Amino acid sequence: MTDVNSTTTIRVDSAASTTSTGWNRNDTTWALGLYGTAIGAGTLFLPINAGVGGFWPLLALALLAFPMTFFAHRGLTRFVLSGRKGGNEDITEVVEEHFGVGAGKLITLLYFFAIFPILLVYSVALTNTLTSFMEHQLHISPPPRALLALLLVCGLMIVVRSGQNIIVKVMSLLVYPFVAALLLLAVSLIPNWNGAFFAQAAEGMAPGLFFKTLWLAIPVMVFSFNHSPIISAFAVDQKHRYGERADEKSGRTLAVAHVMMVLTVMFFCFSCVLALSPADLAAAKQQNISILSYLANHFQTPMIAFVAPLIALVAITKSFLGHYIGASEGFQGLIVKSLRGRGKQLPAKRLEQLTALFMVLTCWAVATINPSILGMIEAIGGPIIACLLFLMPMYAIHKVPSLRKYSGKASNLFVVLIGLITLSAIAFSVIP
Repeated sequence: MTDVNSTTTIRVDSAASTTSTGWNRNDTTWALGLYGTAIGAGTLFLPINAGVGGFWPLLALALLAFPMTFFAHRGLTRFVLSGRKGGNEDITEVVEEHFGVGAGKLITLLYFFAIFPILLVYSVALTNTLTSFMEHQLHISPPPRALLALLLVCGLMIVVRSGQNIIVKVMSLLVYPFVAALLLLAVSLIPNWNGAFFAQAAEGMAPGLFFKTLWLAIPVMVFSFNHSPIISAFAVDQKHRYGERADEKSGRTLAVAHVMMVLTVMFFCFSCVLALSPADLAAAKQQNISILSYLANHFQTPMIAFVAPLIALVAITKSFLGHYIGASEGFQGLIVKSLRGRGKQLPAKRLEQLTALFMVLTCWAVATINPSILGMIEAIGGPIIACLLFLMPMYAIHKVPSLRKYSGKASNLFVVLIGLITLSAIAFSVIP
């Protein structure tokens, strides 16, 4: 199973339904899996956009983080649980069951466009992070950007060719050391906390700046906490284990996972911004690098200078590989469905070669061009994820008979509002 920020494989025995009402080992496994799936390279860009507007917008985002992510993922889980054909339906099959084959194809298309742009984001981020590391920490001149990007993408493709199972196992092992390293880094920044961030707090309360910061930061929040691709497998397992009680049990597991996510990620964000200033965060955004790379360049502490970029490289590499799996599957699915409609098909080996060529060329081209990473998240990644995670389940609650028992809740209106705000970032990003 592939996630939007990192990848975690959860293998649990779902052969028999469980009647226990208490918390069990399976719940712990899934809570940690959901948590590990959400925490990835996207976390490294959240402090920049969340903190660049000052203290008050960051505080507002911290308060929004739990309800925004929990209610949305619970809604998507309920949507997958609503499938009635046999209990094994993933999200695409449930969409076809409720809305027809055409909608199923549309969801497949949206999934591809939700994952593929993020793969491009990580191509840019990886190239920028390695370039910064070579210049500032190793004190060597990096090769031309086009050559470095090509070497990185081709190197990652060699890993990809070793097989999906090996990729997923390696990434799963990297999730938890990555989180531990983030927390240790956040603690190590405490001696560098200063009053610069609070000194400019009043500026963040200016209505125009406050709402603009929230508007542009919410898509990054959606991106950073998103773990929707694993929700389908999670819901199927919950249905097998708990039957009619799957909604109750899954809601409890999601709540635990999201509390852990919000506490650790927001602590990391606050520690980063308190050690810097809004001007520093603006500079990081302009340099188009992750917060870890900026911290490494900003502070002279040897530990931060060398460890931070390495953490970033591991996180971005892990997320790139995970998103490659999903993007390649989506691309192949689109090709297969398109050819099937014309009565044609490609041999599996030829399809894999075509996919690999497409991914290498596009990732290399975008990494060479070096567009704004946060701009791509604001304009593409967050809004498309919002359609799948926030809006579709809420629409289903009002249209699908088995889901109407969840209608009329204030949380539904909140989820729709966040989804629309995230979508509006597309329009806002093109307004001067």
